Amino acid sequence: MQYFWLNKNNNKKLILFFNGWAMNETPVKHLKFSDFDVLVLYDYRDLNFDLSQFDFSKYEKKYLICWSMGVYASCLFNEILKDFDKKIAINGTTKIIDDNFGIPEKIYKITVKLLNEDSCDKFIKNMFDNGKLNPNITINRTLEELKEELISIQKIKLNKEIAFDCAIISSFDRIVPTKNQINFWQNKTTIKQIDSTHCPFDKFEKWSDLLC
Repeated sequence: MQYFWLNKNNNKKLILFFNGWAMNETPVKHLKFSDFDVLVLYDYRDLNFDLSQFDFSKYEKKYLICWSMGVYASCLFNEILKDFDKKIAINGTTKIIDDNFGIPEKIYKITVKLLNEDSCDKFIKNMFDNGKLNPNITINRTLEELKEELISIQKIKLNKEIAFDCAIISSFDRIVPTKNQINFWQNKTTIKQIDSTHCPFDKFEKWSDLLC
């Protein structure tokens, strides 16, 4: 797992963002920080990550925002994250590989087995409106990295899930089916459904807009 600070300005409020598979900072780099420090975690190939290296205690308010595969991966750090003031899941579940509550298992396995430049390109385009890659987003990660990441995610075994305060679900998600997300989150937390696809961040102007 890797990390970078999108904003580190000694603010009193923190947003910790668990990114989606294959992603870097470009899907969210347009979001305005306001008075938040923003730390991004991504690349789930190596799951032996020490989140305790960061001193979160200095922040008066701490918010967890997870997108896609990041919803699942964040649960590895339940003990550290349980005292965060608010936890938001976006287009993901804590059962990300599941026929009823996530990406159907057969589709996930086929994606891993047949991943190549064309299928990866199609997958990423399917994340966006009209199946077209946002020209402002560049994915500068190798195909080998992305396949290793998919395989690593398959190996995650969760002992305890995070209790999310809100789930933002896109109505036209072609990656994690909308109906599966609704199946998972109903009766678990507040659902906010939005008119978007799997990558919904172009619908928002600032990080605070995601704190439903």
